Amino acid sequence: MRDSKTTGAAITLADIECAAGAIRAAVLNTPCTISRTLSAILGPELWLKFENLQFTASYKERGALNRLLALDEAERRRGVIAMSAGNHGQGVAYHAARLGIPATIVMPETTPTVKAENTRRLGATVILEGKTLEAAADFAARHGAERSLLAIHPYDDPLVIAGQGTIALEMLAAAPDLDVLVVPIGGGGLVSGMAIAAKALRPQIQIIGAEASLYPSMYNSLKSARLPVGGDTLAEGIAVKQPGRITEPIARALLDDIMLVSEAEIERALCLLLNIEKTVVEGAASVGLAAVIANPSRFIGKKVGLVLTGGNIDARLLASVLTRELAREGRLSRLAIDIPDRPGELARVAAVIGSAAANIVEVYHQRIFTDLPARGTELNLVIETRDRAHLDTVLASLEKSGYEVLLKTSSGE
Repeated sequence: MRDSKTTGAAITLADIECAAGAIRAAVLNTPCTISRTLSAILGPELWLKFENLQFTASYKERGALNRLLALDEAERRRGVIAMSAGNHGQGVAYHAARLGIPATIVMPETTPTVKAENTRRLGATVILEGKTLEAAADFAARHGAERSLLAIHPYDDPLVIAGQGTIALEMLAAAPDLDVLVVPIGGGGLVSGMAIAAKALRPQIQIIGAEASLYPSMYNSLKSARLPVGGDTLAEGIAVKQPGRITEPIARALLDDIMLVSEAEIERALCLLLNIEKTVVEGAASVGLAAVIANPSRFIGKKVGLVLTGGNIDARLLASVLTRELAREGRLSRLAIDIPDRPGELARVAAVIGSAAANIVEVYHQRIFTDLPARGTELNLVIETRDRAHLDTVLASLEKSGYEVLLKTSSGE
């Protein structure tokens, strides 16, 4: 994908090294370690950069702080404004408060509650406006201009890009012989900064971008495609409809490829990180691992670096994702069984399921909204099994005992 075109903005390794020095005292050098279990499961040697361990649980602090430190005294007194789906806003709010700079953060109305509330707690004025990032950005531009606030863009700013690029410096210090970096893409600030730094330090390294398939904005631009852009994605932090004016030419010049991942792959990656690494990440942070899951042969035998970009996920959404993954694995299933409406029948069904070593999680009868005869009832169960093979054993036991399973649902069936 690389060509001889300009990278679009004069951002250099020296700029990124300067940013690293500027932010070092206030931003964590987060762990970058090998995941032996994920490597064994998926094939490549996977190195994880835990940016979800930053104070605001996101790498966005890096670029935000680097930009704030460049303000002059007059700009600091007037204050700043930022448009954000959440993480950039929290980074600006936190470091602006540390530096005594008034901050206003504009977020789309669809921003997860946890991100909006966390931003308020950090001392910023939060305004929820617009259904999309683009609508929120338009409002922020008008609102900021009316009040002479300096706008801090979440990705289309050379100082922000340089700040994000410091992640690559740290990753290559921890694992100098990485073959590939797989980086989530929203507007492109992270992948641009990391690509500039990584290619300067290790020219042979591959930089692969990863986008949610519902928001293939950079993919469309770099591959001259016309895939639809929009929809409800778990990776709302990278749900950007247009790549940045600065970041697009950098990505075009330095990226080796760009991959799209499905919602199911994002969910699986998130669950693997929680279950195996015991680390909570948001949807956007799972996209890099999702790309490895979606294209395992592409990475076999290589050392692959992944950035866990953030951990700000709503607890209710996280619970839903985990439950859906249990269903995909055949560990949680819903059964509807036609039984005679007479005493003891529920106990007999429960005995069959129990003898097969499965657990009944929920149970209820449906007597009204069913096509069964008046003397029959539909028994609805949610059962827990070890895996899909165990589920099949339970179903066989029920059928052997004379029960007709009218409906069985687990994701993927």
